[in-house]
Amino acid sequence: MDIRELRYFSAVFEARSLTAAARRCFVSQPSISAAIASLEAELGASLFIRHKKGVSPTAAAEKLDAIARRILDEADAARQLFRAPVERPTLTLGLMRTLDIPRTIALLKPVTADGRLQLRLVGATDKADARIVARSMVKPREQFIALWTDRYVAALPPAHPLTLKERLRAGDLADVPLVDRCHCEQSAFFGRRRRAPAVAIAESEDWAMALVAAGIGIAIVPEGVARARPDIAVRDIADVDVSRQVGLAYGATRAPSTALQTLISLVSPARKPPRRSQAA
Repeated sequence: MDIRELRYFSAVFEARSLTAAARRCFVSQPSISAAIASLEAELGASLFIRHKKGVSPTAAAEKLDAIARRILDEADAARQLFRAPVERPTLTLGLMRTLDIPRTIALLKPVTADGRLQLRLVGATDKADARIVARSMVKPREQFIALWTDRYVAALPPAHPLTLKERLRAGDLADVPLVDRCHCEQSAFFGRRRRAPAVAIAESEDWAMALVAAGIGIAIVPEGVARARPDIAVRDIADVDVSRQVGLAYGATRAPSTALQTLISLVSPARKPPRRSQAA
C-alpha cells in the first residue's frame, strides 16, 4: 500500500467512477483499476461494486476512506511544511447558490492542493474573474467550458407515501407540497399541470434538503445533491427528462490571465484555454 494507490482510491471513492477518477488524477483508467486491484488484494476485501453508472463503495471502502483521508492529509501537510513559500496569484471565483456541493468540492480540491493559485470565492452575481454557473446563466461575451451535467430527480421525506413507488411521474407531484429553489427548473417538469402553491423557497440546495428531511415538502433537485443525503428518499421522474449543464464562465473579450489559465488547466485538463475568443 502506498500514497499513490490511496490517492487513486480516494478519487474513485469521491467520484464514484473509475473514468472520472482517472481524469481527476491525470492518469489512464487502467492505472486506476490496477491500483484498486492492488489494494483489494493486499487488504483481502472488495472495495467497490461495479455497475453501469459507475461504482458503489463497499463497507470495506467506507472504513478505508477515513484512514486514507487522514494519511493523505498528513502527507500533504508535510509537503506544505517544507515547501518554500511562493507568491501565488489570486483568482476571484463566483459560485451560483444551487451548485451540487459534493461535486463542487471535488472540483475545487485539486485546485487548492495544486498550490499555484489562491482562490477567493464570492457569489455568482458578484464581480469575479470567472464563475461556476449553469449554462442558462452565462452572460453575453462570456466563454463557457462545460464541467458536468446535472439530471434532476425528486427528493422526498423518507416516510412520504410517494416513496412506495419506484419511479414517479410528473402528474404524481402536481398537487403535493413542493419546496421551490432559486434558479429552479421546476416549470420544465410541470408546465400548466402544477396546481399546489410552494410551501417554501430555498436559496441553496442544503436548505432545500433540510426542509425535505424535516417533512416540509418535496423538492426537485440535481441528482448529486439528493443522493448525497442519507436522510431523504430519491425517486426518478419517468416521463420528464430535465437536466442542466454546469461549467466555468469567464470573459471572452481578452486573453485569460495567468491565474485564469491555471484554473482552466486544472478543472479542464483536456482543453487549452483560448488566447482570445469572440462573444459566446
